Parts: sequence; structure tokens; C-alpha cells
Amino acid sequence: MSKKYKLYQVDAFTEHRFRGNPAGVVLNADGLAEQEMQEIARELNNSETAFVFSSDSKEYDVEIRFFTPVQEVPMCGHATIASHYVRSLEQNLPEGRLMQKIGAGILPVDIIRNGDSIEIAMTQGIFRLGMPLQANQIQELCAALRLSPEQLREGWPIQEASTGFGKIMVPIQSEETLDHLEPDWDALCRFSGKVGCNGFYVFAPAPKDADYKYCGRMFAPISGVREDPVTGNANGPLGGYLAHYGFLSPTDGVLQFSVLQGKAMGRPGIISVKVEMENNEPREIQISGKAVIVFSAQLEV
Repeated sequence: MSKKYKLYQVDAFTEHRFRGNPAGVVLNADGLAEQEMQEIARELNNSETAFVFSSDSKEYDVEIRFFTPVQEVPMCGHATIASHYVRSLEQNLPEGRLMQKIGAGILPVDIIRNGDSIEIAMTQGIFRLGMPLQANQIQELCAALRLSPEQLREGWPIQEASTGFGKIMVPIQSEETLDHLEPDWDALCRFSGKVGCNGFYVFAPAPKDADYKYCGRMFAPISGVREDPVTGNANGPLGGYLAHYGFLSPTDGVLQFSVLQGKAMGRPGIISVKVEMENNEPREIQISGKAVIVFSAQLEV
């Protein structure tokens, strides 16, 4: 016998439809098998679709699983924002903190209400840095991204940074270069396999008069998504990377900044990053943003 599920298409890190990062959200996913979730994610063809399950534990309030069109992933920033935005609306949840179980662990999510406005803040996992890439690896990565080594930021390491699902940080000099990147997708997939990382976050400083600090683009073709519009799993680690190396200075032990991502795709969105420091190292990293429902539907499986 078939069962009916509530399906939402949500744009995260924006308040405007058809901007930011689209995510599918299946609100009452209890009863769905893994193969069914993968098929639904493939059908929707968003970078990620979130499946929300009820909790059977006192340790967490809700469980969420995330699927790209081709595989399950342990965490997803924009789909987390989308899921809890929908839950806040549909269940009229109050402002406050809840705990979610995801593949990366049990982590806090904060609902922030300001009148009719809802913002969702996601605390990410423990910050970790991989080893900086070697010169020959950087040369191969630049070729795959179709970057010249001279366009990189001198003295800024290229390495994997993670808060649960790592991306390789690639700092470059200008937003103009960023906007015109056209990677070699096959070469980038091959390089992903060699270094064991699915995503490459290329970022540059914002223009002096901008209301954001950095701009970025995230490429992950090996995951079935060539480019992701606005990426929580990249910008959270970016915050840790900047804090670890002292490229941005915290105020009273807290580093806060915003990033514009998705402009080159015609889907601009703003993501806020907050890094709490302890002994000059990142202790806790949060990403936050707003969202808007594009449409809802009834799914019968």
C-alpha cells in the first residue's frame, strides 16, 4: 500500500524565490527505504534533498538524512536550513535550540524569530584541517580549474578543511577571476578521486564597498553536482580556515562575516558564518541564513 509524503522545494540562504540554493525537503519521511530516498533525490535533481524523520531518543529532537542525486552525504548546510525553516512554519516552532541527528553526529540547530522573519543557525561539527597540497597537486588542481598559479593568493595554503564533510579551500586573488571560471569537469573528477575529497571551494575577497567579506564558488562534479549555489559545508570550514591562519581577526573571541555565493550561476545568496575561538583556534562554527518555500506537493510512494 502506498503512503503519502509532504514534499517541499525550498530556496535557502535567500528570501527571494529562484535565488540561493534549492533543496528538496520531505517532511514526514518515516517509512521510506534508503533506495526510495535515493530515487526521490535523483528525481528532484537538487544538489541535496533532506528527509526528516521523527526521533525515538531523548538525545535529539529530529533526525535528517541528506541525499545528492547519486549518493547519501553526512551533512548539508543549505538543506538543514531549508528543513528547519519548513518545520518552523508547518509546526509553528518557537524560537530556541533543538538537537538534530545527522550523519556527522548530533548537533544543535537554532531557530531565530524576528516578527515574521525566521532565520536558522546550524552548529557544525569539529573543525579539522588536512595537510596542505603539494606543489605537483596544486599544479594539477589549477589545470583542472583552468586557473593560472599566478591567480592564487600567495601564502594562503590550499588544503582540505572540514566541519563534518570536507572541501578543499582554494584562495584566489579576485572576484572577477572567480566569476569567469570554467573548470575541466572530467579533470576535476579525476583529481577528486586522487585526493579523496568531493568538493573544491574557490573563494576571493569581496570588493571594498561590498556588504559581504568574501565571495565563493563550490565545485563538486564527482558528486553529480558540477556547481553548488550556496554551500554550508564549504563556508563553515572557510570560517575555521580563516580563523586558524589569522587571515581575519576575531572580536572578543568571535569571528563573524558573510559570504556571497551563487552569483555566477544567477542564484546569489548570502550565508553568515560565526566562529567562536578558544586558545586562538576555532572551537565552534555556525552557519546561518534565511529561506523561502518555492512550492509544496504531495508525494505518493
